[in-house]
Amino acid sequence: MSIRPAPRINVTPAQIKNVVTTFYDKARQDPALGPIFERHVRDWPTHIEKIARFWRNAILHERVYDGNPMQAHINADAIETSAFRDWLELFDQVLNDQLAPEPAGQWSALAHRIGKSLSMGLSMSRQHQKLDAVPVFN
Repeated sequence: MSIRPAPRINVTPAQIKNVVTTFYDKARQDPALGPIFERHVRDWPTHIEKIARFWRNAILHERVYDGNPMQAHINADAIETSAFRDWLELFDQVLNDQLAPEPAGQWSALAHRIGKSLSMGLSMSRQHQKLDAVPVFN
């Protein structure tokens, strides 16, 4: 029997699903984020479920997510790092609307750390791609 650590944030799987669903409902209508998601997401119910599993893994330690967020964002090469700012702003609004202040603030802090990491990783990946494209002369 394995013992899971205590949840990072006091939220339930149902609250996580509600936050993720509400966020994507709003993101799809957002003038900046909507077109990005529409280019990259083909099956919304599957995407929402996958992202809810990501957050359940990150927050509740459920080990139900097996994706690679960094690679997914690198593969979506049309995403600009500035989109993370818009994503986080909207996500914070949803958290504040859906949750009590303490769990909303904790989840927001976690989302901002993850967003910063993804943004930095995406920038580094693009820099490497540019360097790889430069011809080397002997």
